[in-house]
Amino acid sequence: MKDLHILITNDDGIHAAGIQHLSQTLFENGGCKITIVAPDRERSAVGHAITMHRPLRVEKVEFLHNPALTGWAVTGTPSDCVKLAVEAILEEKPDLVISGINHGSNLGTDVLYSGTVSAAVEGLIMGIPAIAVSLTERGESSCYQFAAGFICRLIPVLLTSSVLPSTLININVPRAVEKIKGVRVTSLGSRRYRNIFDKRIDPRGMLYYWLAGELVEDDPEDEDSDTRAIRDGYISVTPIHFSLTDRAAMADLSKVVAAVPLSTQR
Repeated sequence: MKDLHILITNDDGIHAAGIQHLSQTLFENGGCKITIVAPDRERSAVGHAITMHRPLRVEKVEFLHNPALTGWAVTGTPSDCVKLAVEAILEEKPDLVISGINHGSNLGTDVLYSGTVSAAVEGLIMGIPAIAVSLTERGESSCYQFAAGFICRLIPVLLTSSVLPSTLININVPRAVEKIKGVRVTSLGSRRYRNIFDKRIDPRGMLYYWLAGELVEDDPEDEDSDTRAIRDGYISVTPIHFSLTDRAAMADLSKVVAAVPLSTQR
């Protein structure tokens, strides 16, 4: 990985533990060029939002634990960070985008809301191989170090495969790293949440709502799913593509729309 240029981002903010451990591990063990461009604060669950109606401000950041690492804090979303890095900040296109290490899982339908996964998808859209990596729960330093080490060992193998750059690799690592049984290649599972909107009144008497909720169920019966793999104590590695077209439905839908007149005139 000596000549590899890796762009690292996240949705937890540039000073979050996960991105610090990941960048440091890749720097120490990979010998590659590292560029960090990440939100200036937490931007979780923003999906693939981009900033269009206000300016993006960028501030250079130095990391005290490693002066050789520098990065840029951006007042935007994770997807903004990848767009801005590739199109404006960097002098050359990176060879790989890694988003993470997120503190909290990105499993199943979570990926539709995830800023972590969306940042990696943005890299994929721009033709850059991309990986999203998450720790299933906020953990100790050793948990992030384990996840970072796994990514460091995985990258050279992935780069020799035919999977990249057309496919995003979404990785979830169980928090109980000492009990991990192995690695499974998985499909996206399904997760359902009970959303609760807490109704409140602010000090000025104005009504507002605060979204909360909890996981109701996933699909542990699906043996190929990422949620099942995590439940069974395995690292989940899921190939994802940003194309949402349901090709199996196209033929039937063509028959349906063909029966609809273009106007009310006969």
